Amino acid sequence: MDSLVLPEVSGRCMQIFLDEVARRYPGDNIVMIVDGAGWHKSNDLKLPENLRLLFLPPYSPELNPQEHLWDELREKYFHNRAFDSLGALEDQLVAGLRALEADHARVKSIAGWEYIINSISNAI
Repeated sequence: MDSLVLPEVSGRCMQIFLDEVARRYPGDNIVMIVDGAGWHKSNDLKLPENLRLLFLPPYSPELNPQEHLWDELREKYFHNRAFDSLGALEDQLVAGLRALEADHARVKSIAGWEYIINSISNAI
């Protein structure tokens, strides 16, 4: 399974990301936690049928499970590492993202917070 590393943060790339996540998990009900970034709120976004966005309140990084996933990536894949090139760093990032995507139990233990689980239950 290929990881999706996009060249920029924009509404266009957000749409590519949403479409890819929905395509990879067609039978799942996906609730994606997002903050107030402009590309998360673009009026041009077309949400796939199996995906909805749950917006965090402003200035609440402590509620953002992605922060904890990044901590996991930094600790397991980037701790005390130097890279010869940006390409080598991106390769390591892809390896970490692939490992997380394949390990549902680990992701759930890091990001399966009660408010997220309740949100998913309410979306069904």
